[in-house]
Amino acid sequence: MIRDVRDLGVLQLDALREVANIGAGHAATALSQLTNRRIWVDVPEIRIAPLEQVPELLGRADEVVATVVMLVLGDLAGRTIQIFPAATATRLISILLGREVTGFPDELGEMELSALKEAGNILASAYLTALSDFLGLILLTSIPSLALDDASSTLTGGLLDQAESMEYVFCIDTRFRMNEQDPPVSGHFLLVPEADSLPLILRAIRLA
Repeated sequence: MIRDVRDLGVLQLDALREVANIGAGHAATALSQLTNRRIWVDVPEIRIAPLEQVPELLGRADEVVATVVMLVLGDLAGRTIQIFPAATATRLISILLGREVTGFPDELGEMELSALKEAGNILASAYLTALSDFLGLILLTSIPSLALDDASSTLTGGLLDQAESMEYVFCIDTRFRMNEQDPPVSGHFLLVPEADSLPLILRAIRLA
């Protein structure tokens, strides 16, 4: 029986990657239906890392990002953190609102912020639904909250540092394409389970 996330093998990681891809497909469908435009979402990589290594996984620590946070409730406890770099945030807002949006983050108003929350909510719900189906567990989420700050401050100044009982992060790199001509933009979905919930995930990976 696998008891430590560091002991996950290729088969277990492939299974988690497939779950992430299913979640990405659900997210793409939901975003496409919401905007009446085709949106592709895929997962180039899934990583599992200690909490303290998360900032360096996400690139430049001084880059201002949009971060949507939701608590995970139900059979597992923890939180999800959806990180949108500036290019991704403005592209998603433009698509959701049907008009060009620039000036991130200073020129974002209530409608723009609400659109980002909705995008984060859709993505987190899609990934968690896929994970719930795979694990056979009930997963619920709180109302999303949004922060606009540099990546380092966001992660170490109030989101992850509050998670004293959380040890490991599942990081799902997410790539968005709004049409076939434009290059993709990227984001990061983090699932941060509390330490007591991690064994439930490991036991539920049926390939263990």
